[in-house]
Parts: sequence; structure tokens; C-alpha cells
Amino acid sequence: MQHLSRLYRLFLSSVLTRGRVIGLLVLSSVSILIGVAIGASDMADPLDDGTLMIANFGLSLVAPVVSLVFASSVLGDPNEDGTLVYLWLRPVPRWTIAAAAALAALTIAAPIVVVPLTVAAAAVGAGPELTSATAAACAVAVASYTGLFTWLGLRIKRALPWGLAYILIWEGFVANAGGGAATLSVRAHTKSVLSRLADGPERLVESSMTTAILLPLAAAVAAVLLTVRRLHRQDVA
Repeated sequence: MQHLSRLYRLFLSSVLTRGRVIGLLVLSSVSILIGVAIGASDMADPLDDGTLMIANFGLSLVAPVVSLVFASSVLGDPNEDGTLVYLWLRPVPRWTIAAAAALAALTIAAPIVVVPLTVAAAAVGAGPELTSATAAACAVAVASYTGLFTWLGLRIKRALPWGLAYILIWEGFVANAGGGAATLSVRAHTKSVLSRLADGPERLVESSMTTAILLPLAAAVAAVLLTVRRLHRQDVA
């Protein structure tokens, strides 16, 4: 646990830069303005419009992009600049490096995503169900994306554009068309969590509550295990 704690603090300090935090906070805070606008509109349906706003802006853009920026860089940056070798040569289990990296990225990304979007949901005025549903769906989304993009950052150089391509093309177009592709989409499952808990639009529901929670979290665990495997096999010298 001592190795894990030290690596966690190291990774936390390496990815926690002012520019990243401010830029991504601005992005996520736009949701609060949208939520206030929906709540103040006499023509809006607070529950329906609020759920769609969280689904189409929060879960489709904010959660994956924020997670990508931090998670892809936590191991990706030292892997690309050659400094990962100093961690790799230490006599520590590879799983501690992978776990510390994912936890560090999650620690930063989670509040930047969950807090503003939950405040936005409350500002809509649709009731506590939408607020709690937003917090739960965002937490599942960030946990899953963080695991996936931590592995991607180690596996592929310049992971940021590849991650954006995954978000925009796979989750934005292919999986959004429904069918079997939606089963492999974090976005589809987290939208299901949101709509089921908030009693929102049925068209957002793609899976059962159990599946919508367990599959994204299982994907995160599998991605961390793949990160451990990659650390064992790759040559970082």
C-alpha cells in the first residue's frame, strides 16, 4: 500500500495542471447555465428537457472528454517522453502502477464532471430524482471512461485524438444508432442509468439497470487489467 500511495501522489501531481483544470471546469460549468435556462423557461418540460440535457451534453461530451484528457495523459505522457522507464524499473508490482494511475485520473476527473452536472440538474427544477440520477450516471461514466482511457494512453501514442475519435465516431454515430453496438457503448448504458433513475424519456433506455451499471464498471476493471498486462510486456527503455 505504501508503493500505491506514493505512485498515486506522483501521478496526481503530474496530471493536475492549472490549464487542464480551468479549461475543463469551464466546459462542465456550461451545463449549469443550460440548466438555469431550462429551469427559467416557461415553455420547457423540466424533467424531459433536463434529462436530455444531461444525457446529450453531460454524458455525451463532458464526462468522456474530461476523463480522456486526464486518464490518457497519466501514463501516456511519461510513456511518450521516456520517463516511464524510471517507474517501470522500480521493484513494485505492475498492478500498483496501473491502479495508482487510474485512481489519480479518477480523483481529478470525477469532481469536475459530477459536481457541475449535478448542480445543473438541480437548477432545472425537475426534483431530487433527476439530481440524484445525474450524480449516479456521471459517477459510473467517469469510472468507466477513466479505466478505458488510462489503458488507451499507455497502449497508443497520441491517445487524445484517438480517444476523441472513439467518442465522436463510435459512441456518437455507430453505437448511437442502437442495436448490438449500443451494448459496447458506455454512453448508452449511462444514459439508461440516468433515465431509469429519473423516470425520464423511455427512448434513452438501452439496457436494464443492472446491465447499465455493471457493464461499464466491468469494462473499467478489464481496462486496468489490460494496463497491467501492457506494463508487463512492453519495452519502455
